[in-house]
Amino acid sequence: MRDVQRRLARAGFLPAGVVVPGVFCPATEQALSTFQQVRGLRCSGICDDNTWHTLVEASWSLGDRVLFHTSPMMRGDDIAEVQDILGRLGFDAGRVDGIYGPDTAAAVADFQRNCGLVVDGSCGRDTVVALQRLSRHSGQGPGVATVREIEQHRLGHRSLAHHRLVIGHFGGVGPVVRSLARVVRGRGAEVITLDDPDPHLQAQAANRFEAQAYVGLEAQAGPGAELAYYAVGSFTSGTGQSLAHHITRGLESGPFPPPLEVSTVGLRLPILRETRMTAVMITLGPVRHVVDQSGAIARVIADAFDEWFPPPLD
Repeated sequence: MRDVQRRLARAGFLPAGVVVPGVFCPATEQALSTFQQVRGLRCSGICDDNTWHTLVEASWSLGDRVLFHTSPMMRGDDIAEVQDILGRLGFDAGRVDGIYGPDTAAAVADFQRNCGLVVDGSCGRDTVVALQRLSRHSGQGPGVATVREIEQHRLGHRSLAHHRLVIGHFGGVGPVVRSLARVVRGRGAEVITLDDPDPHLQAQAANRFEAQAYVGLEAQAGPGAELAYYAVGSFTSGTGQSLAHHITRGLESGPFPPPLEVSTVGLRLPILRETRMTAVMITLGPVRHVVDQSGAIARVIADAFDEWFPPPLD
């Protein structure tokens, strides 16, 4: 608990002197909930694994350490800042996910080559200084990753046919998953379903499949639905946000008595962060109602996919 409080304080969410060290007091719970909200996590006031890892990553500032591609891959806010700066300078480090993977290392190497630095793909003192100096002249527009994601979608297939889709199942909505897989296969898509409870393993499998889109489904106890797409402070998946809004409109107007109350939100859930394709996470409830309407829900999601694809180019 002391470590949680220390990291919350370092991130600026817990003023000194307002808590008893080592005690999960109301001030600590409130600070944790605020941190979760700001960081795109589900607000529970509980320090689960995802919140803890996010707290650890938030403790890194650019320049604190040398960044390089290794296994397991380094993660942190300092890496997200490098990716954001590179993207705004025109170097494609991939989406801003705070993970120092091969795309980020390649973009750093390209940046070093253009700046006359030692080209090694790692981000040490000289590279950090150059990035920070040039970032002051890069503006605040969308980076390369945002533009590339939207352009790939614009130039892609015009319907579900020939698309590679992944449907992830996190429990409670098996009939919806099976119905959705059946519907989209019937419309010509190549589909795999995943039911591993570990989102990291689901993301790895989806990436190996080289899918164009991922949709995850899970049950919730209460009524309603939440549609989540990937978003952090400096990056929003535009195609994920668009797909989530299409599905939301379908669910809101769908034949579900009583009508579903649907919300759409940008989050940094592991499955959204680690998949390298357009991804949406759908949480539905109550379970009995969702199961009874599994066929209708599947058709709504499939129809939303068809509407989400761009119109033919002239």
